[in-house]
Amino acid sequence: MTVPVGPIFFSNLFFFLSNLFFFFVYPTQQVSISISPTVLNKSGDSVVVRWSGVQSPSKLDWLGIYSPPSSKHDHFLGYVFLSSSPTWESGSGNVSIPLVNLRSNYSFRIFHWTESEVNPKRQDHDHNPLPGTAHLLATSEELGFESGRGPEQVHLSYTDRDDEMRVMFLTEDGGERLVRYGEGRDSLGDVAVARVSRYEREDMCDSPANSSIGWRDPGFIHDGVMKNLKNGVRYYYQVGSDSKGWSAIHSFVSRNRDSDETIAFLFGDMGTSIPYSTFLRTQEESISTVKWILRDIEALGDKPAFVSHIGDISYARGYSWLWDQFFTQIEPVASKVPYHVCIGNHEYDWPEQPWRPDWSMPIYRKDGGGECGVPYSLKFNMPGNSSEPTGTRAPATRNLYYSFDMGSVHFVYMSTETNFLQGSKQYEFLKHDLESVDRGKTPFVVVQGHRPMYTTSNENRDTSLRERLLEHLEPLFVKNKVTLAFWGHVHRYERFCPINNFTCGRTGLNGDDWEAFPVHVVIGMAGQDWQPIWEPRKDHPDVPIYPQPKYSMYRGGEFGYTKLVATKEKLRLSYVGNHDGKEHDMVEILASGQVLSGSNGGGDVDNSIDIAEARSNVKDEDTFSWFVKVASVLVLGAFIGYILGFVSHARKEAVSRNNWTPVKSSEDT
Repeated sequence: MTVPVGPIFFSNLFFFLSNLFFFFVYPTQQVSISISPTVLNKSGDSVVVRWSGVQSPSKLDWLGIYSPPSSKHDHFLGYVFLSSSPTWESGSGNVSIPLVNLRSNYSFRIFHWTESEVNPKRQDHDHNPLPGTAHLLATSEELGFESGRGPEQVHLSYTDRDDEMRVMFLTEDGGERLVRYGEGRDSLGDVAVARVSRYEREDMCDSPANSSIGWRDPGFIHDGVMKNLKNGVRYYYQVGSDSKGWSAIHSFVSRNRDSDETIAFLFGDMGTSIPYSTFLRTQEESISTVKWILRDIEALGDKPAFVSHIGDISYARGYSWLWDQFFTQIEPVASKVPYHVCIGNHEYDWPEQPWRPDWSMPIYRKDGGGECGVPYSLKFNMPGNSSEPTGTRAPATRNLYYSFDMGSVHFVYMSTETNFLQGSKQYEFLKHDLESVDRGKTPFVVVQGHRPMYTTSNENRDTSLRERLLEHLEPLFVKNKVTLAFWGHVHRYERFCPINNFTCGRTGLNGDDWEAFPVHVVIGMAGQDWQPIWEPRKDHPDVPIYPQPKYSMYRGGEFGYTKLVATKEKLRLSYVGNHDGKEHDMVEILASGQVLSGSNGGGDVDNSIDIAEARSNVKDEDTFSWFVKVASVLVLGAFIGYILGFVSHARKEAVSRNNWTPVKSSEDT
């Protein structure tokens, strides 16, 4: 019988011969690797890794980052190509890597890897090949973090009481921790005991969250409440214990019940950035967002403010160390002002989630990476007591819908990932809450949720969900004269006219009557950049640009955040761009609900258009023509995307973190 000899045979033969060659050539190498220092003081400090003695170096030789050190070769946290060092071709070099404290030691390993050994089936989230581990060259000693420095990942939030402030933080053990606080840095005389909680691998619903690649020990979550706070006073605090160490001393300004002024920083979809490549693409722009918000907070002096992050928080998606990175990154902000959140698809969604009606099957998928809302539910503790059972061993999902007053604004948070239809617990909460607002005390009402009711980005997958938001919740918003509705999920900024059923209301700017319709604003532009865009960008040549209807008053492709400042008389919303830290859009709304004209800078359309001209229903637009245009662009995009697929494994010539070029331009938002 003749045995056919095909490509698989030759591929296996080549792999065998290459390994045989490596076996004979590389054992004689004396590759050395060293780290300095071997003990880091705190999260965010850097280690310098040095190596020498690599013979015949390859551009794909790489340094693996491991924690705990006993991890399997392919269970790295991340990696850096040795070619990121200018001297790599000499067989020696060094890299500096900031690390977060994972409550376990780190180690580093160097591997030899060549292009002929690339396995196209092992890819990261960006469709770049994951590095091979067949040829280990060297392993470093272990690196640890200094003990006794106290808890980390400190973040604040409001409670249901005006005279309280909650603080949460993380430690390596479940021993008792305290919060001590007072009006002076040297007089922390008040003490609160923090309660402790934790979750286990078995609480997760799916991989990678419950697998050996994604799972890492999450530590112990502590939750303390500072009580009996005075109005608008700066308090100093620290967390920890005498035996295990205390954190640095932080400060915040308490809520001022005697002031009408409201200051908030709002955004969605920020994520985190890490200084090495990993299984997922992370969000470098999140660094700029945190930087500019911190600038604005420090400029406030002793005025209270808070942050609102409306879904898609860390984008960990089952890789637990990204939660540690996220909380380390936001601590400079979140330890100074309350950090409030609502749930997004990347915190929660998984195939077996309890509320999954037929129409939602294409919507709720595996976006949560098997976390099923557990880290989100335990790492945050928002006001109210909303929760839904997971239907698994996991604890009930919390922080779904709640509200609180801040100055002259009533803020409402909702969940688009759990039942919001009429008759649901959430709908009844929203109805009762909106009907109960004292407009004399808080003339402005702001509602926030993750997936948008209005967007012009053509998010086709969410069409059925948007239809139900419009059917069930828009009448509630209009009837109760909601001032602003903020949404994330679409990773761009977009502001609409005061709108009801795709029809702009009159503004009264010409002396005629006006209508107090909600102004919807999409603010998912804080970090994640996988999104069909509204203006051309060099790194997204295959993505269609969607037409802008007249009821869309401003669309921006710039990363950034929004700032809300309100008094009893007027609310002002501005959109700040990360590239310059300056205002790029603005709208003002009076306490009566009348919307004043917004700014006229940087949008895709002339914002001087009177809103009255935009009073046309989307159904009246030339739908056929619009679809023909979009279809043409999509066909062209598909062809370009096909061509780009051939070069998806190309490497950047100038390497900062890795040798791969991210080519994926959109994902499930």
